[in-house]
Amino acid sequence: MTVGTLFGQLYGDGEMAAILSDRAAIGAMLRVEVALARAQADLGAIPAAAAEAIAKAAEALDPDPADLAAAVALAGIAAQPVVAALKSAAGDAGAFAHYGATSQDVVDTALALQLEAALELLAARLDRLEALLAQKAADHADLPIPARTRHQIAAPTTLGAKIAVWHGMAVRNRQRLDQLRPRLLLVSLHGAAGTEAVLAGHGPALRASMAAALGLGVPDGPWHAARDGIAELAGWLSLVTGGLGKMGLDLVQLGQSEIAELAAGFGGGSSTMPQKQNPVAAEALVTLARLNAGDLAGMHQALVHAQERDGIALGLEWNLLPGMLERAAAALRIGCALAETLAPRPDGIAATFAADRGRMAAEAAGFLLAEAMPRAEALWIVAQALAQVAGGKAPTLADALAQLAPGRDWAKALRPENLTGAAPRQARAARPI
Repeated sequence: MTVGTLFGQLYGDGEMAAILSDRAAIGAMLRVEVALARAQADLGAIPAAAAEAIAKAAEALDPDPADLAAAVALAGIAAQPVVAALKSAAGDAGAFAHYGATSQDVVDTALALQLEAALELLAARLDRLEALLAQKAADHADLPIPARTRHQIAAPTTLGAKIAVWHGMAVRNRQRLDQLRPRLLLVSLHGAAGTEAVLAGHGPALRASMAAALGLGVPDGPWHAARDGIAELAGWLSLVTGGLGKMGLDLVQLGQSEIAELAAGFGGGSSTMPQKQNPVAAEALVTLARLNAGDLAGMHQALVHAQERDGIALGLEWNLLPGMLERAAAALRIGCALAETLAPRPDGIAATFAADRGRMAAEAAGFLLAEAMPRAEALWIVAQALAQVAGGKAPTLADALAQLAPGRDWAKALRPENLTGAAPRQARAARPI
């Protein structure tokens, strides 16, 4: 992903960038070649001395990616110049390097190695996010706060219940990660057309040996052109950033000046309006989510893969996937920082409740009245009470109902803390997996 130095700490992530770097990709490809050579030597397909010479050459090899760029541009795939450099470095043993494999086998197996490290990073951050949100949900399980539907105040809920919604998305994404890993982190070794014709019947044994050496799984068949595992990963990355984008948008709206019910992170100041604290981190979560959602369409385009291999589809994947991974890492890093600093603003919450004058309790009032009269009559009384509040004839909904339907302590019945329903329980149910 190229976001430049200026925006690198906002929309990028240094740890993920290192995992996906050109040097890391080259190193992963060399690991694959060593694992292949040793597996072939164990089966007697190449001399054992050649395998060790290849391993020794690979260990010492550290080509500058810039020196390989022109060759990659001609070949259309990164493995070819890396393999050429390995063969040259291995001397006579180089003739046995890359024996029977195709460049896509090396690129895809190396990608699986890089993805294994990338997913470890994302899983660790996701675990931290879950724990932080679970604690915040529990801390604020009973704190009433207005719920909003369609951008309008609806009814009371609790801050903990709001946070539990974000937490639930994180938990489910963690579960999805465990489910997709076995379908994604796989060896690729099926040769030029996926038929493993030149592997002399050793294909299954070679794949099993390489998988064991590299810590990867064994696929059911060639996946040069079957990119559903990669597309599933892209979908998961968009789910992760999308969930965090929802959290970010909620934080932006709950922190805006005229609401000010919640604070999280440290805002960026305006160059000319000193009263402002811009919600930069929360905004970034929304931006990252929308960028990944856009790139997901491109990754699904890459599923439309012609015949046994298609450089057009692969080019889409190579261009889009690294950015999606880095954005997910950035979003999780930012999300954790926001979750850690998240805090209610009691004055803002109280001001919203006061300004509402009890109208968000209208639904509850209707059901309370319906206990003693037909529901249609109950709703008519509530409508009249709301009209009195709107017309300035009653300061609050409770006051209006006290006139229209006396005999109940409406002020107590309609207190926000008495109308949160299952929200406190939902908040306390938030637990890291």
